[in-house]
Amino acid sequence: MAELMMFRQDADGRDVELPSSTVALEVELQRRVETSLKQMLGVRFLASEYPTGPWHRGRIDTLGLDENGSPVVIEFKKGSDSGVMSQAVSYLSWLESAQYEFEALVRKVLGAEAAESVDWRRPRMICIAASFSHHDRVAVQRLPERIDLVRYRIFDGDLLALLLVDSVTGFPSAASPRQGRERATMFHSVPTAPAIPSPAGGGAVPECLRHLYAELDEALTAWGEVEVASLRHYIAYRRLVNVASVIFRPKHEAILVYLRLDPDTVELEKGFTRDMRGIGHLGTGDLEVRIVSAADLEKAAPLIRRAFEVA
Repeated sequence: MAELMMFRQDADGRDVELPSSTVALEVELQRRVETSLKQMLGVRFLASEYPTGPWHRGRIDTLGLDENGSPVVIEFKKGSDSGVMSQAVSYLSWLESAQYEFEALVRKVLGAEAAESVDWRRPRMICIAASFSHHDRVAVQRLPERIDLVRYRIFDGDLLALLLVDSVTGFPSAASPRQGRERATMFHSVPTAPAIPSPAGGGAVPECLRHLYAELDEALTAWGEVEVASLRHYIAYRRLVNVASVIFRPKHEAILVYLRLDPDTVELEKGFTRDMRGIGHLGTGDLEVRIVSAADLEKAAPLIRRAFEVA
């Protein structure tokens, strides 16, 4: 397993490794992550210590809804726990049996629009712990559920580091008829003529944009493990959080890419990049990049690289 290390430059310009530790109490980690849940994990907070009833006999540490509308169960372990996989399966099983209860909670906390957008095809489990055993990482690959294993460390200066050490996409579960009509999810394969829904609903990638999108898809998936989910209005490229969202504009023969980048760090260019903060738009990300040619894609490459480097 990769070891997480952090360094600080001293007065002589030398890099000194910072000592790391784990939290004394599990709840310390839980409260800290919950406070910045959207920034850290791309998840909107719903509830803490949520009871799962007499059959599942537990309390879910944190319930949330991610930026793509997927229900999320988050469990925290201050150290390591060999039972984390069975707990994950149990709580995801509860989610599937409590869809109406979960949607009612979403409606109460986030509103009716969010409740209508819940996507039941791929509920997620995020396990955050100090470490995971070899057997955990082998077991997670054999499970049909969608699970992210995240390591944490606390460094001097009250710095919190999160490292995604394993992620499995699982297999889509049966959705309700409404959700089945509205959403479909796929994961990255060879990007030749990908049959993914267009933002207008149904159909394939617009013919006029097929070749340009294939090159863009290659650029967006060149940075290690990247999950690609085709949603109702956009295509999400994500790790723990969405890094990029893609939307087609066939009438203008353009592809819009929304990157998870601070527009203040980019020299904006009219007709190519735009600051979307405070402007309603489909997809997630504050920086819009408009791509109409291979030259635009080449110009966008450094921005795409930056987005994935900071994700």
